[in-house]
Amino acid sequence: MSLIPYALARPALFALDPEHAHELTLANLERFQHTPLECAWAQTRVDDPVTLAGLRFPNRVGLAAGLDKNGRAIDGLGAMGFGFIEVGTVTPKGQSGNPKPRMFRLPEHNALINRLGFNNEGLESFLANVQRSTRFRAQGGILGLNIGKNAATAIEDAASDYLKGLEGVYPHADYVTVNISSPNTANLRSLQSDEALKALLDQLMARREGLARRLGRKVPLFVKIAPDLEDSQVQVIAQTLKDCGVDGVIATNTTLARDAVQGHLHAAEAGGLSGAPVLAASNRVIAQLRAALGAGYPIIGVGGVLSGADAQSKRAAGADLVQIYTGLIYKGSALVREAALALRN
Repeated sequence: MSLIPYALARPALFALDPEHAHELTLANLERFQHTPLECAWAQTRVDDPVTLAGLRFPNRVGLAAGLDKNGRAIDGLGAMGFGFIEVGTVTPKGQSGNPKPRMFRLPEHNALINRLGFNNEGLESFLANVQRSTRFRAQGGILGLNIGKNAATAIEDAASDYLKGLEGVYPHADYVTVNISSPNTANLRSLQSDEALKALLDQLMARREGLARRLGRKVPLFVKIAPDLEDSQVQVIAQTLKDCGVDGVIATNTTLARDAVQGHLHAAEAGGLSGAPVLAASNRVIAQLRAALGAGYPIIGVGGVLSGADAQSKRAAGADLVQIYTGLIYKGSALVREAALALRN
């Protein structure tokens, strides 16, 4: 177990601006990974191996993309006991994201609202960080790299950014996630529509095949979708994923809905809502995907996991693996072990 209970650190962190607290925590994880001070948060990884998309995951609990956008602290985060870690979203060029403030806590709801907007240092810096993190994968951890498009790139030219991202991350990834569901980049979610999605995925899958031939390894490709989808849209996405030969799906990203947090001081803030209020919507989409995709198609469930029971609800809905992000902020690294134990067969 970690040396310092998160309950002791959380009040100090929550006294800070949310984004400042996030950056401070990440900077310390980066600075103290591979040092004796790592024992402050390190814990033994739950052993519950599962094979999915041709990859052997040490357990079913992963870190969702967005927490470590630049891949700075992969090994430090890995010490918390994750079976897999997904970093990014990375865009071809570095960008500052949306104006601050752009992250808000809703503690009464165990939730966050963010409109960060794919703030990251760009592909070159991201890959340098990824290559410096060797221990997590050496110990069997699975690393996913999440790609997106630059805000300045017109939506009709989005494929060029995703192709650049795929080319860059492919040699360094265990799997690649195509993020078309962030609500914080203008028009991005339009890529989930029938024709746009198929056009994008056809290009990415063709490029993946070329990279696989050139590099001698086929890296699985996942697509991350939103919770704010009509039933008919989920059906179309599921069929498109199968038709294009995509290896798996991640459900879901943050929501634009505010029903569960009405009346809160920050409820009207623009951006994606994450945490406990997203659990039901995420599980609904997961269940619909499982029904449409059938048994055996890889689904990673994310959204609203703040307990072992929440993780189990994702599995019950049809997810093979689960990811956490907001839950880590509210509950600390103990949640990783709790969820992994709850999911262990």
